[in-house]
Amino acid sequence: MLSVVTLALGLSIFAAWNVLLTRVDERIAAEFKHEYEELSGYAAKRPANDLDELLVGYLQVNVADRWEMFFTVVDGQPHRKGLAESPAPLDEDAGLVARVAEAERPETGTWPSRAGEVRWASVPIQIKGDRRQGHFVIAIFYEQHRQEVVDAVRVLGFTSLAALALAGAAGWFVAGRVLAPVRMVRQAAERIGDSSDLTSRLEVVGNDDVAALARTFNHMLDRLQRAFEVQREFVDDAGHELRTPITVIRGHLELMGDDPAEREETLALVTDELNRMNRIVDDLLTLAKSEQPGFLSLEEVELADLTVSVIAKARALGEREWRVDEVAEARVVADRQRLTQALMQLAANAVRHTQEGALVAAGSAVDGDKVRLWVRDGGPGVRPEDRERIFQRFVRAGSRSHQGAGLGLAIVRSIAEAHGGRVWVEDGARFVIELEIR
Repeated sequence: MLSVVTLALGLSIFAAWNVLLTRVDERIAAEFKHEYEELSGYAAKRPANDLDELLVGYLQVNVADRWEMFFTVVDGQPHRKGLAESPAPLDEDAGLVARVAEAERPETGTWPSRAGEVRWASVPIQIKGDRRQGHFVIAIFYEQHRQEVVDAVRVLGFTSLAALALAGAAGWFVAGRVLAPVRMVRQAAERIGDSSDLTSRLEVVGNDDVAALARTFNHMLDRLQRAFEVQREFVDDAGHELRTPITVIRGHLELMGDDPAEREETLALVTDELNRMNRIVDDLLTLAKSEQPGFLSLEEVELADLTVSVIAKARALGEREWRVDEVAEARVVADRQRLTQALMQLAANAVRHTQEGALVAAGSAVDGDKVRLWVRDGGPGVRPEDRERIFQRFVRAGSRSHQGAGLGLAIVRSIAEAHGGRVWVEDGARFVIELEIR
């Protein structure tokens, strides 16, 4: 940026230099024209009898400006000079005198002098009755005007350099503060790459685009950390839960003999263990997917229809007294299949822990801006001290410890939380899913 600004300042100074020199040339040309018109007007207003009267009279009433000199030449010889002081006595320069005396009509030119370049204009004058040839000479010391331009451009250059230095220092300071979050992002990325530590976060200050970048980076780290945690949990859970059936299968296969009855019994046991392993893997995959953005497919769900359809499907799970407690005449934006999966899981859980003919009921109701879905049964229920931890993975509590892998209620909780809701158990064996109406 400093290079671009330096180039821009250089171009502007160069342009100013050329514009000022052009204006000097225009001002000199205008001065020559003005002096010619002044001399013509003076001669017309005050007719003179000879050259001396005209030239001397005009020099007395017309004083040269700064860096200018007036002098006259008669018959090729210096005659008179103006009253104003000049940087160099040009009327004593024989070469210049001879040159301006050659002009037969108004003429301009340049001439070197000890004071630098001189721009001159020579106006031939002749008076009727006077045989002598006179010339009025206007000399402008161009080098002095040019030096003024040089001084102005030099001051402009120095002030531009000072401004550039101040702007560079301020820009360096501001850019450092603005880019500090970017540097923090880079350093955080390097730390993660070196140590695989996803716990560090960036400090977000302000509301500009860079602060938004830092917030986005922190959000990305949150998702990455959660993804790694889910992956690690899946690997740990799979390794923990699948180790037992694999050991059982290996042991029975190693001890299996040639007896057909024994082989059939062993194959049945192995098939059952493999089916159990398949269910465990499916449940673990469901739990892993629940952490992903595409886990839910949202639509408007009619709660009354959902409640009745769940009971209709659950009747195939076992001979129980199936009942609908209550239905909510409301709609909610949710994933119908996932809610059905959660309620069916609760229904299967109730079937596992009740006797044939026992009551299993489901219902739905609206409570303000929330809806509640529940499944209850007439079983022994869950002890108060186990009501929180039974929703964790591989936890089997109280009377419910003898069946399943302990993943069903964890799946129910993951589905409820994916909808922004929650699940709990109350009154012993009444499992409730609460969602917000959206």
